[in-house]
Amino acid sequence: MQDNKESKVVEKLKHTGAVTVPSLFTLGNLACGFFSILAAAKGNFAHAGWLIILAMGFDMFDGRMARLLGTESNFGVEMDSLADAVSFCTAPAMLMYFFVLHEQPLWGAPIACVYACFGVLRLAKFNSMALAGEGSKKYFSGLPTPAAAAILASFAISYSIMEGNMGGHNIRLLTVYLPHIYNFVWFAMLILSLLMVSNVPYAAFKAKREKHLSVWMLLLIVFLVVMLIRFPQDVIFIVFSLYVIVGLLMVLYRAFRGIKVEK
Repeated sequence: MQDNKESKVVEKLKHTGAVTVPSLFTLGNLACGFFSILAAAKGNFAHAGWLIILAMGFDMFDGRMARLLGTESNFGVEMDSLADAVSFCTAPAMLMYFFVLHEQPLWGAPIACVYACFGVLRLAKFNSMALAGEGSKKYFSGLPTPAAAAILASFAISYSIMEGNMGGHNIRLLTVYLPHIYNFVWFAMLILSLLMVSNVPYAAFKAKREKHLSVWMLLLIVFLVVMLIRFPQDVIFIVFSLYVIVGLLMVLYRAFRGIKVEK
């Protein structure tokens, strides 16, 4: 009976055109990536970074909407990957090229190209594993492209605010390190590129969460929300940077303890 009710609801949604909603979110993702590239080319680096962050928001909801409406399809999966290739591979590479790497005429462009190419390889790897049923619900195999893109985009925003090119505030401690990070963006991009095509397991956060949160977890969430409101770009940069670092540390911990990654 339940299945019949759900199928009737889906049929009604098809007649109303609601099944196109996931595709609209995916197109929103793609549009953000496209305009991010234009903004970066014009020197509006903070705007380009925010557009990549906005693309992440669209990317978070297109799959969820498809599952909610029961309209998942291979077409949607392929379309999502093509949009991600623009927003999380090409757009961050172009942003970093116009922002930093153009100062190195010999190897700046090749590094940006490597990042974009490795990001596309990461997307192809993800799709092929999912098609073969080899994917894990708990972990991604390799660093997800949106996570890598978030680090580069939020760095561009934070640095632009520090230079006074955009309104906003930075965490004071972070401003001490931003100039040093600027000088090693090329190295960070190479590391992120390698991590995207690696087999390093990164938490997917898709598993069912506990209904009851501890007091400490609630306090942490409240703290992050407050900081996110005050310093959104800095919090995004720090959180995703920690995501990368913790993933690497967990590899070393599992290797030392002889623990195998759960599927």
